Amino acid sequence: MSEYATSQAERHRLPMRKLVAASIGNAIEWYDWTVYTAFSVYFAASFFPGELALINTLATFALAFFFRPLGGWLLGRFADLRGRKPAMLLTVALMAGGSLIIGLLPSFQVIGWAAPVLLVLARIGQGVSLGGEVSNASAYLAEIAPPDRRGRYSSFFYISTGTALLVASLLGYLLTSVLTEQQLTEFGWRIPFVLGGVLGLVGMWLRSALEETEQFEVNQPKAKALKNPLLLTLTEHPKAVGQLIGFSMLSTLCYYTFFSALTPFAVKTRHADATDVFLALSVATVLFVALQYPMGVLSDRFGRKPQLLVWSAATAVLIVPLSTLVRPGLGGLLVVFCVGIGLYTAMTSIAPAIMSELFPTELRGLGIGAWYNLTVAVFGGTAPLVIQAFAAFDASTLFFWYIAAGAAVAFLVILTLPETRGTELR
Repeated sequence: MSEYATSQAERHRLPMRKLVAASIGNAIEWYDWTVYTAFSVYFAASFFPGELALINTLATFALAFFFRPLGGWLLGRFADLRGRKPAMLLTVALMAGGSLIIGLLPSFQVIGWAAPVLLVLARIGQGVSLGGEVSNASAYLAEIAPPDRRGRYSSFFYISTGTALLVASLLGYLLTSVLTEQQLTEFGWRIPFVLGGVLGLVGMWLRSALEETEQFEVNQPKAKALKNPLLLTLTEHPKAVGQLIGFSMLSTLCYYTFFSALTPFAVKTRHADATDVFLALSVATVLFVALQYPMGVLSDRFGRKPQLLVWSAATAVLIVPLSTLVRPGLGGLLVVFCVGIGLYTAMTSIAPAIMSELFPTELRGLGIGAWYNLTVAVFGGTAPLVIQAFAAFDASTLFFWYIAAGAAVAFLVILTLPETRGTELR
């Protein structure tokens, strides 16, 4: 290898310690968030009485989503004013604390209505936390990346997310294999929540070693000088807001369908074996993690837009046929999860880059945080509830047509995006 080639390789060497430290904190956030829906079928009766226990538990999940925009606004603005690092430390502390509270919370049978009230409060804290986490971690990864490697750096966001989801899924597979349904209902569901609280301490320690981004330090005075920054996102960047909402709608539907809503739906409505569902999701999640970095590389070489167009078009065409395979039997479940989640990596691998490239640095945390999380609240928080509601009326196929329609809208929105491969952040 020539000296020039060697120097180029050294110049572009990934800062793995920094990327892992930032991403592991994000992994803990998503682990804590995911285990709630994955184990909801087992702990619903612990907090809500009657036949509507699962619906009420999923409604609590949806309610927490509506505090995500508040978290995105408050913590996004906090990150624009005070820095990405302190904001990311705060979000992981809130998320892990909420998980620990849920894991140790006495049941309805012990403390009555205080149980669901405390559950709701814990979930609200986690909703606020996650609202700030996505925008701030995305901004951090994009801002430390060289322009021609932003796709690669961005891929670590969902590498960490996928790893966290894999841990949650494998833990579900392990617990459903070792414990009986009665044991899972009595105490087994608490294990992943307590573990999430412990992992949060590890995440805080790792993030405490991060350095602030140069982009933030240069633009901090601009952020402090802004008046009515949320209004400015609409008056000065309306197209960016519309585009963010458009592709985030489909991204949200894909994520919360495959990683959250489909698990209780397959078990309770389509009568699939819980162990098969957790195993299929685990295999698909390994694929999800493995494809992130290669997809990030492709976006740096060939552009963001082609990947997003393929993802949205394929989802529109395939989601309804895939839904017919959600039934007992491991083979069909593997196809559903692997195809759906595999396609989704075309988006997730570059999501931090795409979102960060829409807004200037002084508005980035707030712009992503407020509008991305509003979209997630509307389309993601309601996904498990909507799919269960359709199933209750024996019309579950309509939910997948709903996703197909969202994919068609996202495709049209993506057509309006500029190609941002290799560009400097504003």
